[in-house]
Amino acid sequence: MLNINKSIENGKALFALEGRLDTTTAPELEKALKESFPGLSELTLDFAGLEYISSAGLRVLLSAQKIMNRQGEMKIVHVNETIAEIFEVTGFSDILTVE
Repeated sequence: MLNINKSIENGKALFALEGRLDTTTAPELEKALKESFPGLSELTLDFAGLEYISSAGLRVLLSAQKIMNRQGEMKIVHVNETIAEIFEVTGFSDILTVE
């Protein structure tokens, strides 16, 4: 299960994720992001409540990063140790801006 709490104001979006970002829930995040991309200059993903991310979740992040590279910036905040390790092992820590 994944809860997505999003707020968008003046071209800046904050997506706070809670739960698991996996094969089942990745399409839900992908849809929410796609609806929000037009006019977006800054995207922040708050992972404070995210417990797990699978390869399907990583694919959504990579896709979002590619889009935001063209129209603004994207960053991920409050990443726990488990997810930080996944980013490190997969090389995503070199692709994504993690704060």
